[in-house]
Amino acid sequence: MRIAVFGATGTVGRLVVERALREGHEVTAFTRSAASVTQRHERLRVVEGDVLDTDSVQRAVEGQEAVLISLGNGRKGVVRAGGTKAIIDAMRRTGVKRLICQTTLGVGDSKGNLNFLWKYVMFGLLLRPAYADHVEQEKYVMASDLDWTIVRPSAFTDGPATGGYRRGFRADEPGLTLKISRADIADFMIEQLTDPTYLHQAPGISN
Repeated sequence: MRIAVFGATGTVGRLVVERALREGHEVTAFTRSAASVTQRHERLRVVEGDVLDTDSVQRAVEGQEAVLISLGNGRKGVVRAGGTKAIIDAMRRTGVKRLICQTTLGVGDSKGNLNFLWKYVMFGLLLRPAYADHVEQEKYVMASDLDWTIVRPSAFTDGPATGGYRRGFRADEPGLTLKISRADIADFMIEQLTDPTYLHQAPGISN
């Protein structure tokens, strides 16, 4: 398939690009700086630009069969100031229907993502809460007429892919503090290109 990856140079995004190329897909990597995409491949195209720039987002989305958004928590990330909405608008203009979007809303524990919020308080990042940005991001996705899957990992690890993750947990299911490797998230997002099982759902996943 022809896919566009937004957040392609983040920790998960790089793995998404690598896995997509390995699976034989044609990949357009959207990035603020082309120099940050160190991988070279005949099926890899790089589009440089800001996510709020309509023209550059349009170039990345046009001609694709699916869009994958893999976001970190940086205040300059894709989600800031409606970046996800800009991508959805470009998809509507170009007729691309399939969206796989990873958010961090599941990060934390079953008591209202307290671990996630505590981390942001400790590091002083609640000046512009990333959590609120991701709430808005999910609202944009859910309100769209696209075929979408939202991936909500419960907590990240840096370990290798296990190949044995389970899917379908609610992110806030009582008593669960789940962890998933970033590599497993990338694998799951690539699977969703052709697997309609989780369309219009927001599953948590774990290893």
